Amino acid sequence: MKIAMVGSGYVGLVSGACLADFGHEVCCIDKDQSKIDRLHEGVMPIFEPGLAELVEANVKAGRLNFTSSLAEGIDGADAIFIAVGTPSRRGDGHADLSYVYAVAEEIGQHLANDAVVVTKSTVPVGTGDEVERILAASGTGHRFSVVSNPEFLREGAAIGDFKRPDRIVIGAEDDFGREVMREVYRPLYLNESPILFVNRRTSELIKYAANAFLATKITFINEMADLCEKVGANVQDVSRGIGMDNRIGAKFLNAGPGYGGSCFPKDTLALLKTAEDFDSPTRIIEAVVKANDGRKRAMGRKVIEALGGFDNARGKKVALLGLTFKPDTDDMRDSPSIAVAQTLTDGGVEVVAYDPEGMDSARPLMPEVTMAGDPYSAIDGADAVVIVTEWDAFRALDLDRVKQLLNAPVLVDLRNIYRPEDVRARGFDYFSIGRP
Repeated sequence: MKIAMVGSGYVGLVSGACLADFGHEVCCIDKDQSKIDRLHEGVMPIFEPGLAELVEANVKAGRLNFTSSLAEGIDGADAIFIAVGTPSRRGDGHADLSYVYAVAEEIGQHLANDAVVVTKSTVPVGTGDEVERILAASGTGHRFSVVSNPEFLREGAAIGDFKRPDRIVIGAEDDFGREVMREVYRPLYLNESPILFVNRRTSELIKYAANAFLATKITFINEMADLCEKVGANVQDVSRGIGMDNRIGAKFLNAGPGYGGSCFPKDTLALLKTAEDFDSPTRIIEAVVKANDGRKRAMGRKVIEALGGFDNARGKKVALLGLTFKPDTDDMRDSPSIAVAQTLTDGGVEVVAYDPEGMDSARPLMPEVTMAGDPYSAIDGADAVVIVTEWDAFRALDLDRVKQLLNAPVLVDLRNIYRPEDVRARGFDYFSIGRP
């Protein structure tokens, strides 16, 4: 099949490269000519393990190409995916659909054959209806079907998630859309990956409901961690104890500094706004959003408490290890590290940071933070070291060297990657999340 992927960001590039690897002929389209030029040179716009190699292999095989011309890219395509951004709209939290609708209008202007138009972007309920209206209003004489096909990719594990998905959700209103999408995902269907066919609005809601539920699990275990600290319990044991129940499951029950990234923050807000529009309040999600926002600043206060309180913390230096919202990505969107760093600098604390991949993205977001070349350079001369993101590089630090470099042996572990007894035996004042 010939497939066009409009948008060459995280979702579009990963999806396009994987579909090409299945044997389809894929053209990734982006308005940003400099991005297209870099892709032609083999330079990835994002960090995702294995992506550069996958793109290179499929470009060499002639199955994957790039263009800034939508008319050129969709010419002859059987399926045209819309994979552009839907950020939170400034001021009200609604999903900004301007990019999606602009692409739909341009597709309508240039559609030269029968095709299925697929919304891969995360969009609120009813967006597909408007895309269909826009295409119909374009006056195209060609048959089209608008389908919803949400992505469920985890940053840092996106290629594996695409090739070995838990499920493929397809929201279609007619046989044309369903049959074309069956062919798109035929390689996965042969591997018995479950395909769930639903109507378009149901598909759009599934994406938001899934992310909101996962955000709720994270927020729940974070609140249990706070309670554990008050009563002397261990949140990791609580997580194991409840996660062994198959009705609950162990995933997303790791206590930490709160969720961030490109999906959960904006998608929970968008779901709230959709619920408000339809007069169907979602009180649980409201509480999740509020609790998570508060938690990020609370983690900064936790570090200040480890330094002896606000009066003692002023003028001290803290090393932050990990800035991205999770490991194996360079994504800084809504990362807890932003709020932690801001709380510290507001309190008069000097902050030096290191992240294996995220420092270029972090610099404009943290102008008062100094970036170091490696973990030990960040730690040198600090009064405390704080682990914010659980990169593998931080799991086996030379603690004797860390202690020697620090002005005071204070380690704040916001990801619980070390055993308290081991660190304290090395002479550290150790602070973690929800553990005695």
